[in-house]
Amino acid sequence: MSASRAPRRLTSRSRIALFAAGAAVASLTLSACGEGTASGGPSQTGFVQGKNGFDTVKKSERQPAPDLSGETITGKHLDVADYKGKVVILNVWGSWCGPCIAEAANFVKIANETKGKGVQFVGINTRDAKAQAVSFEEEHKVPYPSLFDASGKLLLRFPKGSLNPQSIPTTIAIDWDGKIAARAVGPLSEDRLRKMVAPLIAEK
Repeated sequence: MSASRAPRRLTSRSRIALFAAGAAVASLTLSACGEGTASGGPSQTGFVQGKNGFDTVKKSERQPAPDLSGETITGKHLDVADYKGKVVILNVWGSWCGPCIAEAANFVKIANETKGKGVQFVGINTRDAKAQAVSFEEEHKVPYPSLFDASGKLLLRFPKGSLNPQSIPTTIAIDWDGKIAARAVGPLSEDRLRKMVAPLIAEK
């Protein structure tokens, strides 16, 4: 039998290489709903971790929120800048993400509680399909809009050194002046979400 027709058998070294490549892909996939970076790695500026586990920035040192505009999961246009003059709570989520499912009811409750206090919740749905995202919001009775960001491009717009999204879910608070004020990585309980929102409401 000629060399060109020899059976294609994997050597031990080839098996190891394929296994390593598969493990790397699996790691990236798992990190999407854990502690993987969503926008360029940890920031390197002067924010501090607060007593409730939130990263926060002094009011005088906050950076403006980036352009977060585009199509929602229901096909409407949304520009977060239009909410300047309100506290905006951004929640990065995916319908496939277990922690996102776990925290959904908490976001619905606090969004309804604070809508009359100058607070606007906005979701950023990522790595998802529109149909699944819409079904998720209908099932959980989500009362606020979500930008559709399947490829994660919006997440990459957060300026380097700011409180940027670091995993899915991540929650980011924007103050009355349209500046990034706080971040929580991972799912939030009702109590922790309320503690994130209340100090910003009080800043007015």
